[in-house]
Amino acid sequence: MSALSVELLAATTAPPITSAGDTQVGIAALVGIAVIITLITRWKVHAFLALTIGSLVLGAVAGAPLAKAVTSFTTGLGSTVAGVGVLIALGAVLGKLLADSGGADQIVDTILARTSERRMPWAMAGIAGLIGLPLFFEVGIVLLIPVVLLVARRGNYSLMRVGIPALAGLSVMHGLVPPHPGPLAAIDAIHADLGTTLALGVLVALPTLAIAGPLFGRVADRWVKVDPPENLTPARASDDLERRPSFAATVCTMLLPVALMLAKALVDVIVDDEGSLVYRIFDVVGTPLIALLAAVVLAMFTMGRAAGFTKERISSTVEKSLAPIAGILLIVGAGGGFKQTLIDAGVGNMILNWSDSWNISPLLLAWLIAVLIRVATGSATVATISAAGLVAPLAADMSTTHAALLVLAVGAGSLFFSHVNDAGFWLVKEYFGMDVPQTLKSWSTMETVISVVALGFVLLLSLVL
Repeated sequence: MSALSVELLAATTAPPITSAGDTQVGIAALVGIAVIITLITRWKVHAFLALTIGSLVLGAVAGAPLAKAVTSFTTGLGSTVAGVGVLIALGAVLGKLLADSGGADQIVDTILARTSERRMPWAMAGIAGLIGLPLFFEVGIVLLIPVVLLVARRGNYSLMRVGIPALAGLSVMHGLVPPHPGPLAAIDAIHADLGTTLALGVLVALPTLAIAGPLFGRVADRWVKVDPPENLTPARASDDLERRPSFAATVCTMLLPVALMLAKALVDVIVDDEGSLVYRIFDVVGTPLIALLAAVVLAMFTMGRAAGFTKERISSTVEKSLAPIAGILLIVGAGGGFKQTLIDAGVGNMILNWSDSWNISPLLLAWLIAVLIRVATGSATVATISAAGLVAPLAADMSTTHAALLVLAVGAGSLFFSHVNDAGFWLVKEYFGMDVPQTLKSWSTMETVISVVALGFVLLLSLVL
């Protein structure tokens, strides 16, 4: 048995904090999730507080001593922040340097200048996917909206034909590809291999983006007709800069962490000797922390210095990038606490026991759980973290590849049907100048297409890998 299998077996067979049976534990899990959903949707409580309260309610209903429930929550919160907190922070720094230095504008302008009218939707999808690698979804939207509106207005393009591919590119990366918070948290909860998940995530993301972006954009264009709002085009970062980074340097910097992590995964497969120099080198440089840290340090020169930033300006940019992610770190950490409370209460064992009699794929089960939480809470991150905690025990007997596919199934489910309880829904609605029915026909339907198509590719890969 591998070290990973031993670790997972220990996690799922550890003594629970309560002696309740499967039925009571199941009821406790449902009550805890219901409390979180109600607090977020009806009472508009911040997700961090909702997850904290829901965890304690879950422990209480399961019959666990309050002190043990608190210990489970804080242990899960600490381990999750320790595992992914630094990665989220580094991703935020990299994204801020990309935006403020004009590197993102350079990528956009270069690609658009060389793109024909027929290929414009595909170019928008590619731009969004590339820029979306290190950026949080909301930041990506704010960054790309000026480009989408300018392209639509100056090129006389339909807003749906260029806007849907851009939104799809951001959303697909947000749900399926690390280093975004959701996938990172799911990888941590399920104990999946990051390099394998990244490789398979990109493999699933590319065809999913093609279908949900440029191809669905044609359908959305027939359903929704809107003109680009003239008053919602903010100034671009590079408008105030005398110079900006080159296209090649920017792209290479952005792809560096992806290349290093994929290289580590490849070396793990083809190099048998774990004591060899090559294996040891890539075992270090391919870890997420080192890969992202290397990209951040490189970006300070290829982006910051190339844009004419002083050392003080670069330091200020890094500082400003960290403040906005405090809420995200707390939500992800609280999600980890909720996950640990679920496991310690015995929910993992309960799902293992029940799933033995269900004739359903674990990947499909993971997707369905994430879909239910996503539709109820409106948060892809909450859906990813909660669902990953619930289905983590199912990965105990899985191969490295199938554990990664379980992460992707959860990520796909977390994107299903964004509607009025999702902040992203309103962000897209206002920026694109649409009403609620138009947003449902375009944005919400696009999210559903991404979720279903991604699940299809995950299930297909599970048959051949």
